[in-house]
Amino acid sequence: MIDKDLFNENQETFVSTKAKGFVVIPTVPEQLKDLLEITENLWWCWNSDAIELFRRLDRDVWEDVYHNPKAMLGVVSQSRFEELSKDISFISHMKRVKENLDKYLTMATWFDSTFSEYKDKKIAYFSMEFAIHESLPIYSGGLGVLSGDHLKSASDMGLPLVGIGLLYRNGYFKQYLTNDGWQMEEYAINHFYRMPMQLLTKEDGSALLIMISLPSSPKVYARIWKVKVGRVSLYLLDTDCQENSPEDRLITGELYGGDKEMRIKQEKLLGVGGMQVLKVLNIDPSVTHINEGHSAFLLLEKIRILMDDKKLSFKEAQKIVKATCVFTTHTPVPAGNEVFAPNLVSPYFEPLYKHLGLSKEQFLSFGRDFKVETYEKDFSMTILALKACGKANGVSRLHGTVSRQMWQNIWPEVPRKEIPITHITNGIHTNSWLSYEFAGLFDRYMGSDWKDEPADQTLWQRVANIPDAELWRSHERRKERLVAFARQRLKVQLDRRGLSKQAIKYADEILDPEALTIGFARRFATYKRGNLIFRDLNRIRKILLNKEMPVQIIIAGKAHPRDEKGKEIIKSIIKLASDPELRFKIVFLEDYDMNVAHYLVQGVDVWLNNPLRPEEASGTSGMKAAVNGILNFSVLDGWWCEGYNGDNGWIIGSTETYPDLEYQNEVESRSMYEMLEKEIVPLFYKRGQDNLPRGWIQKMKNCMQTIGPMFNTNRMIEEYTKNFYIPSMIDTIKMQENNFEIAKKKTVWQDKIESNWPKVSIANMSDSINGYNVKIRDKMKLSAKVFLGQISNEDVFVQLCVGYLDSKHVMSDEEYLNMTMVSKENDGSYIYEVEIDTNKVGHCGYTVRVVPQYLGIIEHIPGLIKWF
Repeated sequence: MIDKDLFNENQETFVSTKAKGFVVIPTVPEQLKDLLEITENLWWCWNSDAIELFRRLDRDVWEDVYHNPKAMLGVVSQSRFEELSKDISFISHMKRVKENLDKYLTMATWFDSTFSEYKDKKIAYFSMEFAIHESLPIYSGGLGVLSGDHLKSASDMGLPLVGIGLLYRNGYFKQYLTNDGWQMEEYAINHFYRMPMQLLTKEDGSALLIMISLPSSPKVYARIWKVKVGRVSLYLLDTDCQENSPEDRLITGELYGGDKEMRIKQEKLLGVGGMQVLKVLNIDPSVTHINEGHSAFLLLEKIRILMDDKKLSFKEAQKIVKATCVFTTHTPVPAGNEVFAPNLVSPYFEPLYKHLGLSKEQFLSFGRDFKVETYEKDFSMTILALKACGKANGVSRLHGTVSRQMWQNIWPEVPRKEIPITHITNGIHTNSWLSYEFAGLFDRYMGSDWKDEPADQTLWQRVANIPDAELWRSHERRKERLVAFARQRLKVQLDRRGLSKQAIKYADEILDPEALTIGFARRFATYKRGNLIFRDLNRIRKILLNKEMPVQIIIAGKAHPRDEKGKEIIKSIIKLASDPELRFKIVFLEDYDMNVAHYLVQGVDVWLNNPLRPEEASGTSGMKAAVNGILNFSVLDGWWCEGYNGDNGWIIGSTETYPDLEYQNEVESRSMYEMLEKEIVPLFYKRGQDNLPRGWIQKMKNCMQTIGPMFNTNRMIEEYTKNFYIPSMIDTIKMQENNFEIAKKKTVWQDKIESNWPKVSIANMSDSINGYNVKIRDKMKLSAKVFLGQISNEDVFVQLCVGYLDSKHVMSDEEYLNMTMVSKENDGSYIYEVEIDTNKVGHCGYTVRVVPQYLGIIEHIPGLIKWF
């Protein structure tokens, strides 16, 4: 690919290895000094008053620097600063914003009032990418946006949380398309000193560094940058510093770039280096949250730190790490999880695993399940995290179910519903994604409390108070802005492709602000089926070109640079969009990012989502659309399984899946067309005398009332806090008592269980059934004879499992009842009994199992379970 910067005379093309660098700090007149502090805290990016302040500073420059106020301060002319320093209105506006920032940072929070006794604890949140704002372009897509929204709500709610990530010199690629629609990639350079963050330094002014070792480089250094996200600090690691070799400086060059070796370098830096950051900053987290498997190597580093600092054994340290670490998985298909070949991962961790007292095979076993033939060549980051973390979750109810099925081989013979993976459904940071117009409506008719309490259902019911006319006018204004934005962006795209000014003119006429507008924007992975709506071209043509009820589609999204199939889908859409009849109806916006996303989720009428079920873990773009009154039209996958109620959007197809992909596509595309033709399009164009689509508006209100209070990151953070963070903090406190007494005792207990488990067996089981048939609510006594060897009766639960039994002896709807030890026999066995009431009608069955238990809680230790 030709480097386009070679043709830009303003680019710096002269390279000097002896040039001495220095940093120029922006300054402003004394009257405007508050601007410096406001720009340094990304709180401004979800405060509309602060954003308007920056626009007032210089609207043209605001757009030129891509909404980056720190860079803006270095570009705005001195004369403009002098002018504003005398502008009473501007100064008053600035002081109001600064006062609101100060108030935000000092006011009491939800965490203060609910869990004040834990406010001195810390939560460390690790993620490969963070999408806070477009001015910090170090994100790719959904994972980064979720991580960014997690930090924002953690700040709003006052959680004592810090984020850990990587700072990429080139970020994720910028997308542009050739004339025939083929995606090309280019990488812009991020100028860190112009971005809203600060380099951490030592007293002498030099950069504060951490160090990790790699097989090719015994010492790789990384600088630490701090991003203020409201009350939360995000620390980012950067290897592009003079202390490193040219090769090592590239480690934080690109997000998701390079080969497997580059990925393992990045992930070791994130996990092991991230733990070093916390140590050098004297942050000792009570809870460590691993957001997706990329940072899972930190678990081994945490064990090492505990062994070295607290003089614990490997197993003792392992118990503490397990009790204090949380893992969130985002990937519902095995192929999407990060794996490394043993001959790659072993050299990178040989010094560490030897230091921990492990052999190579012991180390590799942490990244493998019990179905060794599947993973004999791979070390799975997800398996490492699931094995080493005590709490784990998927990101929607369906994804939790899929994850338990996908990873059940880690816990062989454990029933699927007991696999220790739960779910906490994703959400969005409402303040960040709600349009300015709708925020004004909410303030007027719901009160300003919605900003602080977005999960309060009673507040969202007040959406009903918004007059239909006002709601529709606000939505129309957003759509007009979207159309204007799309036209301007398309002009730039066509100009870049070398089209003449005459050929570009048509862009002024694309899209009709009054036509039903469908939005589709997401990663162009094949399972997301970006071209499904175009499967039957004749049928979609009729829908789009209907003069009485016209429809139009705006599409955006990137394919991974190595995803040829995803690129082919984009190319097919561009070919269709160049059709003389359809080019005014189908628009593809290049280089999808947070800025483009804001226009789309705030301006279209319908948000389309058609992944292959169940391959969408959650998805959050539809939630962003919903709070803006945009109706979802989606396959029942991810979050929509929980969000859809019949009156707040539409579904595509049903929950059925077919082994034939072509047939699946055919069934669901037909469902899509029929829903558009018979319900969606007619409802949109059904107008009264006042030209208002009141049926549609009612659906918009239903959508906001039902989705707004549930699918936000405040609700999500509250669930993480109550279900994971606080229990982990409590476990941390307990584990640290009396020189880690609990961890040491539990290690002794588990060693005893593991060494003696082979001798555990269930000799027989019997019941008091007289004949084959039993009446409902009859009492039954069941017993089992169990050999425990050297294991104590107090160390296990002997449980009756009873449920429905099919013709293949597969049990369902089962329940487990603890049996009571009633006697010890001369042969060393124990007799256990339990009495039950029959409460199921139909063909039922029972069996018995033995599981380890510690302090009354079942311990699902892989391989330690015995069934009759």
